[in-house]
Amino acid sequence: MQWLEIAVTTPDEWVEAVSNMFIELGTGGVAIEDPALFSLYLQGPQDEVALNPQSLPREPVVKAYLPVDENLDARLAALQERLSAVAPEVSFALKTKKIREEDWAEAWKAYYKPVCAGRKLVVKPTWEEYRALPGQVVIEMDPGMAFGCGTHPSTRLCLSLLEDVLAGGEVVVDVGTGSGILAIAAALLGARRVVAVDNDPVAVATARQNVEKNRVQGVVEVVCGDLLTGVDSLVDVVVANIVADVIIRLAPEAVKVLKPDGLFIASGIIKGREQDVVDALHSHNFEIIERRRSDEWNALLARGGCRP
Repeated sequence: MQWLEIAVTTPDEWVEAVSNMFIELGTGGVAIEDPALFSLYLQGPQDEVALNPQSLPREPVVKAYLPVDENLDARLAALQERLSAVAPEVSFALKTKKIREEDWAEAWKAYYKPVCAGRKLVVKPTWEEYRALPGQVVIEMDPGMAFGCGTHPSTRLCLSLLEDVLAGGEVVVDVGTGSGILAIAAALLGARRVVAVDNDPVAVATARQNVEKNRVQGVVEVVCGDLLTGVDSLVDVVVANIVADVIIRLAPEAVKVLKPDGLFIASGIIKGREQDVVDALHSHNFEIIERRRSDEWNALLARGGCRP
């Protein structure tokens, strides 16, 4: 399959807005080349590839990938219309190039190595050898064209929080599952049932493959859907590694599906947006239990049992 890489150069203050446009367009995730961070960050489910600092642009570049199909022209036109409408005074530079899926996947292999996340979780690519130490829980991942292989700070924050809060037997929903990494981690940590949701069919297919690779298909159900639509029973934990605006939109749905004292893990929150998310959670009667930060990224652990 061919994909179109879309790169939008934007001032710092518009990075999140452009990222949200891509996600609402159905890309499933975005990559941010930020010269201030000297790395390539993936939001949404989310990961990192080291780059040569001299190759980075002067301004951030937000990238995403769309399949080359009959819907591509309409989706590109919608993106350009939104860019023009949201900030007429800003000149967004947009570049595109076609890439083959196999080329994209091979590029990952040069950078993606086993990584420790938390006290015992280890995420490793399927093509790498790794000898687990006693007590370690190893997650096998092949991200394919979906985002999420455990190296991005926001993903590691989620993994460490899951490790801390899951005691075994919980029902978990992973919203915006991407490659399925958080859902698989929850299952390997002892969750009784996990629902992994994504609105991107490519991510759903990739997540299902990774679920099978980790032999947790009896616990994890991967579904194509929008946020928590269709979740009609109470759950113990909702985890969402997305972006601030989507988490804010998710908050009223999350409080409805969580059991009394259920937990909401929200990550993918870039520096400067944490308080916006905190305020939104408070407005829906969540209690903030813990805040964690890694580099420019924040994660929140909130309890949803404080009903009005």
